[in-house]
Amino acid sequence: MAPTSVVSHHHRSTTKTTQKPFKSRFSSKGTLKDQAKGKVEERRQDRGKRRTPHQQVMSKIARKNQARQQRLRHHERKENEDRIFQGSEGAPKHVAILPLSTSSNTSAAVAKLNESVDVDVEVPESGTTRVKVDRFRRNLLYIPSTRTLLDALDTCRLADWVIILLSVEEDFDETTEMLLRSVEGQGVTNVIAVVQGLEEACEPKKRPKAMAELRASIGRFFPDLERIYSLDSKSDCSNLVRSLCTASTRGIRWRDRRSWMLIESVERGSISEDEETSEVTLSGIIRGKGLNLDRLVHVPGWGDFQIGKLIETLAPSRNRKQGPASGMEDITKEHLPSTDKDDVETLAPEEVDMIEASTSMATHDHKGVLLDDHHYFSDDDTEISSPPKRLPKGTSAYQAAWYLDDVSDSGSDLIDDEDQDPDIEMTADADILPGDELTGGSLANGDTMTEVGASEYSESEMHLDRSLDQEAEDLTKFRESRKKEEKEDLEFPDEIELHPETLARERLSKYRGLKSLRTSEWNTEEDALYEPSEYRRLLGIADYRKSSSQAVREALAGGISPGTRVKVTLLDVPLTSQTFKPLSMFSLLRHEHKHTFINLNMTLHSEVEDPIKSKEELIVQIGPRRFIINPLFSAPGATPNDVHKFDRFLHPGGTAIATFMGPLTWGANPVLVFKRVEDEQNMISKDLSGLQLIANATTIAPSHSRVIAKRVILTGHPYKINKKLVTIRYMFFNREDVTWFSALPLWTKRGRQGLVKDSLGTHGYFKATFDAKINPLDAVAVSLYKRVWPRPARLWEGDMKSCI
Repeated sequence: MAPTSVVSHHHRSTTKTTQKPFKSRFSSKGTLKDQAKGKVEERRQDRGKRRTPHQQVMSKIARKNQARQQRLRHHERKENEDRIFQGSEGAPKHVAILPLSTSSNTSAAVAKLNESVDVDVEVPESGTTRVKVDRFRRNLLYIPSTRTLLDALDTCRLADWVIILLSVEEDFDETTEMLLRSVEGQGVTNVIAVVQGLEEACEPKKRPKAMAELRASIGRFFPDLERIYSLDSKSDCSNLVRSLCTASTRGIRWRDRRSWMLIESVERGSISEDEETSEVTLSGIIRGKGLNLDRLVHVPGWGDFQIGKLIETLAPSRNRKQGPASGMEDITKEHLPSTDKDDVETLAPEEVDMIEASTSMATHDHKGVLLDDHHYFSDDDTEISSPPKRLPKGTSAYQAAWYLDDVSDSGSDLIDDEDQDPDIEMTADADILPGDELTGGSLANGDTMTEVGASEYSESEMHLDRSLDQEAEDLTKFRESRKKEEKEDLEFPDEIELHPETLARERLSKYRGLKSLRTSEWNTEEDALYEPSEYRRLLGIADYRKSSSQAVREALAGGISPGTRVKVTLLDVPLTSQTFKPLSMFSLLRHEHKHTFINLNMTLHSEVEDPIKSKEELIVQIGPRRFIINPLFSAPGATPNDVHKFDRFLHPGGTAIATFMGPLTWGANPVLVFKRVEDEQNMISKDLSGLQLIANATTIAPSHSRVIAKRVILTGHPYKINKKLVTIRYMFFNREDVTWFSALPLWTKRGRQGLVKDSLGTHGYFKATFDAKINPLDAVAVSLYKRVWPRPARLWEGDMKSCI
């Protein structure tokens, strides 16, 4: 019999309760982070919106379709670009050869490349070499360059490939680095590095180290280079030629958005004795976008011209099918521009309505300086506020009207009416700085006052004018002490000093005051008398982004298709420009010949020793054009009133906006800034044509309403200080100037703000009130602004190619 199990009896627990589980949506950030275990959910713009499964499926299909369309457009664009090179009769690819050492031989390098693909072509010592590569059914045009700066820039901007010749024997010098920075700065297409004479210069064991050093040197400028080819290796040369013929190029953005052409030949038209211009015919193959005959073309070194006609021609090799009898090229079609072609005028017509001087506000008789948009004290004498009265404490405005102006009292319970102004907070119990002690003399019987000491009743004291000789002596000592301080610390870079006999209101008649340089409105009517004659004839662009997109899209369609051999006839080419043969021709987009205010976001290289002064002559390259400019530097950034402070200097490593008057260039284009180097000792190399690359810049949107305000600062010396009431001297030297500039706000270099209260005497002394007690060593200043106008640019006509 099996044993029976004994079941123990227990009571149900009545104290145990089941709690609700913790909801995760109320978890802390740390708990949610632990639960995620490192997974980060991407933030979506449409998060929180409910979408149906059909919408989710459609969005996925749309994404796939968009990616497919982008892929097809990319392939189609590449095929269209490479179609002009296909076949043995296609357009040749331009290959620029840039030597970086004096021992490099460009003709020997071209001969090595031709030998690797079994091409027997005679290579001249100078000039272009056209090669037909039957193995890849492509044509190549080798364009050798020199170590001259402008020659290297002109050659590399026309190239589809740039071959850089390196040498093991020579290291990179300053000339080489400037060449590479300039070529890289203007925009460069695909780059290939090639070393020449490696086997002769290095032993087999040292060649890998020498190649590594060259790769590190050239990698500082072109880090995307994967390898360096050797001209001594036939396999390297063959692979290099294969890449030149079959690989697609990256191109240059500013060049490929327009039509351009490498000039092969130049033909002059008939010239009469009295004419100074003639027609010139340029031959070549169109590249880039289609050539529109209605647009102007730019020939570097010559200028901008209209197209008279265009003739399509066949390549010389195609005429072999018609036999040797056809000695001349066959004309296929002749094109003429339409009536809607661009003109060569750079400014608007003269019929623009100009503002007469008699209607300008600047011709009115004013009694005070212009502050923002108003001339104070110029309407009626009744509006000029009366001097403040001395009133007992607690006097209301109604009671103050019963006090006479000439009332006098003991003054113990009187206060200034101006002291009750709630707009200025006066702190009488300001802390005394170390320079606030009485240092001008000693007190005799308690009522002798020093120059910098605080007077108890400064308003009741009589002001006595000092002699002119004593004033001149004190002024000379004061300015000499200030000059020593400026050498130690340039706290007032815009400060000017007026001669005691100079009238400030005449010397600074073009200047005005501004309460805030950033937000105050600039009255443009006051500038009508001083603006340049061509200011109102400049091109004004209301919507720059829309206009730029429209001009670029216009060049995408129409015109003579790329890859066509043409003869372009230019009209009215000056005879003085026909002394040398140009290398290229570029088509201009619509309105790119019109003049406007050009703004460049310019950064000065830190290697430059001296700062660049405003209005100093510089040479800039913007796209295909070069100009001589005298730019104005101003502070970068956007302001609500479009007013920017004029900078007298651009220091090394600094950035500023350089403004000048010149032809428009659409888009953000790279800009090279050069400076003439006249001293032969400071010239880096004679091969650089006397130019030094000092800065890089980028074109930004031109602004016809941009105001460049030049600031001047007049400073004065605190002569007597009574808490917040100060007597100022050496800022003005006659009573009329004090009255004229009395509406301007005062400020000190230690941050105090004040206003002119009253003039004292006839030597330019005046009283001013400040928001707090000032230091006797502080300097009181007032700021004045004048609009400065950019100067026009001139076309650069420097060193060019060989003569015709």
